Amino acid sequence: MVQPPPAPVQRTALQLYRDLLRLIEHVAPGTSPKAIALRATVRAQFDANRSETDVGRVEAHKASAVRALSNYMLYESGAKDAKLGKAMSRFNDDALASGKGGGGVGGKGGEGTKAYLS
Repeated sequence: MVQPPPAPVQRTALQLYRDLLRLIEHVAPGTSPKAIALRATVRAQFDANRSETDVGRVEAHKASAVRALSNYMLYESGAKDAKLGKAMSRFNDDALASGKGGGGVGGKGGEGTKAYLS
């Protein structure tokens, strides 16, 4: 069965590229090896898909970029909010213990962090 293309992402590819570069500046300011590697990775991904014309694939790539930004924002929020941080840890621990994986909130491992906040 063919999946329909993802819902359109409201930001343009250029806006997402700039958002990712700003995020990198926040995560690894300056010219540290980490910053250089992150910028090179983002640039390579955008360059590799520069000539993509299939609307569905473009939207999928944009959705991946938005997901990366969202995951980082959630990670940062968990580091600052004790309740959210505990819920994220509990979710990942449960997902790893059940053998369904882990590695993030809302992934394949379960129903997301919302159930763990109560």
